[in-house]
Amino acid sequence: MDITINSSFLPQNDPEAAITFYRDVLGFEIRNDVGRGEMHWITVGPADQPDTSIVLYPPEATPGVTDDEKRTIAEMMAKGTFGTLVLSSKDLDSAFEQIQARGADVVQEPTDQPYGIRDCAIRDPAGNLIRINQRG
Repeated sequence: MDITINSSFLPQNDPEAAITFYRDVLGFEIRNDVGRGEMHWITVGPADQPDTSIVLYPPEATPGVTDDEKRTIAEMMAKGTFGTLVLSSKDLDSAFEQIQARGADVVQEPTDQPYGIRDCAIRDPAGNLIRINQRG
């Protein structure tokens, strides 16, 4: 069986801030930028991984979401409990230094976890938690 990850979705509520963060802080390329205002989808990804993308989408555009659910999603995004992304780096400490110097909202500096990995954590402008693991 040949199955790969093509796209993963993360909510965003400020397209310009999302573009700035994913392009200028994480160094991803902007692959697609569609829509306007609240209905704005942005596709990003690492330049050396053209077949793997992250789609940053407006959660209020999800069909069937009620107004109460939209409020709950907005509250969870504000707390950073709605979306999560896990990335990896060959040199976590160097990547963290660069990301921190570019103004990322740091949640956790590089740490050796008791479950066997070394990682750090930041938040994107929408509040999504982004963990970066040390890749062996």
